[in-house]
Formats: sequence, C-alpha cells, structure tokens
Amino acid sequence: MIEDMTIRKFAPKTQHDYVQRVKNFAVLGRSPDTASFEDVRRYQLHLAASGVGVPTINQTVSTLRFFFKVTLKRHEIVEHTHVIHKPRKLPVVLCPEEVARLLDAAPGLKYKAALSVAYGGAGLRAAEVVSLKVADIDSKRMIIRLEQGKGGKDRNVMLSPHLLDLLRTCWKAARPQGWLFPGRDPVQPMTTRQLNRACHAVRGSPRSSAAPRHLI
Repeated sequence: MIEDMTIRKFAPKTQHDYVQRVKNFAVLGRSPDTASFEDVRRYQLHLAASGVGVPTINQTVSTLRFFFKVTLKRHEIVEHTHVIHKPRKLPVVLCPEEVARLLDAAPGLKYKAALSVAYGGAGLRAAEVVSLKVADIDSKRMIIRLEQGKGGKDRNVMLSPHLLDLLRTCWKAARPQGWLFPGRDPVQPMTTRQLNRACHAVRGSPRSSAAPRHLI
C-alpha cells in the first residue's frame, strides 16, 4: 500500500494517515487483506455508533477504497462503500470592519501578519500561510509565490502595498532567515494549529466582535 501511495506521489502525511486508518480497521476485525464486505460494513457501523464526525467517516471510507481497489484489487468491496454527503453551509463572510477588528486583536505582530496574509488581499489557506518563506515575498513584482499550494500547484497571488509594509515591519522585528513565520523552534515553521489558535483567540478579545471562521 505504501508503494502504491508513493507511486501516486501522496504526501508523507497523507501516507501516514492512510496507514493509520487501515491499522484502526484491523484492530476491530480480521487481517485487512482477508476482510469481507461485512467486516467493512461492521466497521462503518462502529464508526457511526461511536459518534465520530462525517469528515472522519468519509476519510476512512476513502482510505479503505484505496486499499481494497488499488492495493488488493478487490473491487467488489469498493462497490458497496459509500461516503456521507453532508449539507454544505455558506461560510461566514466578514465585512472589512470586522476583518480590521480581528487583525487588531491578534496576539502579537507575527500572528497579525500571518492572519493578514490569510484574511487580507492574499487570501491564502492556513497551510499555505505557514509554508511561506521569506524569499517567497517578491516586492519588486508585488506578488507572493506559492509553492505546492492547494492541489500541489504553484501559483502567484497579488501582494498589496499595505500587506507588504506589515510584512516588512514583522521581518524587521524578528529577522527570520528561512520561514516567514517561524514557530517556537525557529528552524520549523509555525504550525496550522498555532495559526488557528491565534485566529480563535480573538473571539474573547474585547477589541474584536467578529466570529472568525476556521482557516482551511
């Protein structure tokens, strides 16, 4: 299975998650390579009864589909697995004033700059924000270079003068050499978990009444 994922260039984290889900399936049943459709069905019932969320169930179904279809070539099991279609709700869209209050309430200059990249003119995802390097900020062409963003694609996004000024101020304060937003260990970037915590922390701030959405 690991070889099949490597051939398809799955990211290391994706490979780890897929293997872990197959291990979890094996704990409650027989060896996964000899499992029957009923074993898979019982496992899906177990997940539903245990109260796990729809995303977890769908991720498990996707993993088992890959394992049985690609690695084991057992298509008869795949045909009887189904993902759950959860109704999609419109996201909460903040007005400019709410965004401004959110950014002002950020816990520190680094987080204000990172959240500005996410919520401001650049509009990047959390994983893309924390992956930025200092060299990705092109002030001459006023763009931010994204390497291997959503879907594994490189792209450029526009860099506003206001955001550039903020990023310069942030850089002068900390002088990061590699990652634009280093984590507690400067050798490593800030994690998406840290960024999301900073985003949600402003909910309790008296300076912000905005209800920020979870960064995706």
